[in-house]
Amino acid sequence: VSYTGQIIGAALILILGFYLAGKLGRIVRNNLEKFNKLDPLIVPIVGNIVRYVVIILTLIAVLGQFGVQTTSIIAVLGAAGLAIGLALQGTLSNVAAGVMLLLLRPFNTGDWVETGEISGTIKEVGLFTTIINTFDNVFISIPNSNIWNNIIINHSRYSTRRIDLDIGVDYDSDMKIVSETLLKLAKDKRVLDKPKKPEFIVVKYDDSSIIVRLRLYSDNKNWYSLYTDLMKKLKPALDKVGIDIPFPQRVIHSKK
Repeated sequence: VSYTGQIIGAALILILGFYLAGKLGRIVRNNLEKFNKLDPLIVPIVGNIVRYVVIILTLIAVLGQFGVQTTSIIAVLGAAGLAIGLALQGTLSNVAAGVMLLLLRPFNTGDWVETGEISGTIKEVGLFTTIINTFDNVFISIPNSNIWNNIIINHSRYSTRRIDLDIGVDYDSDMKIVSETLLKLAKDKRVLDKPKKPEFIVVKYDDSSIIVRLRLYSDNKNWYSLYTDLMKKLKPALDKVGIDIPFPQRVIHSKK
């Protein structure tokens, strides 16, 4: 009976503390999202930190209800932190990796990123995981340490991007006609003259064909649509001027 009041008080503090932790975390996130100059990746991290701080303070207050001294609480938390740190090395490495991703900023929210075998747009970087939405609308949660320890390819970092279209043409082809045909394809309003104008390149002389390349630049937002359109037009354009795209072939000489 003598402990009933303490138990009820501790239960109320615990319930109220966890409620406030979630509430304050959401309030902080909602308010930070209003600042345009603030990196969107930092918002969920700050919200989670506020939430966990309130939870820790709540647990200390609950222990205080039972007469546990502050020094004892600190000692217990220190010992528990050491034990948990040793037991959860992988989890803590995700937190450290998340901090490094925020400091170095290899990507921002909405960027098209490839890491490992995953490709998609960044939705959120959390304390432990990074959320990526793939282009076929699949939700993927990746541990931060996996991203940090992998090569990160950010397709959205720069405003312009290069397109290289390679194709093999017959050895009997007139290179002047091939060049004019490919450069004619580059006369598209989505093609940029900077950092370089469209150019025709002979890449190499292969076994069955001469590999040629059309190189041009476009805005990042137009890159995919321009690339697919050019791929559709490439063969019909060469067919129209009588340029063959040869199959792999061998020339055999016989000696009597």
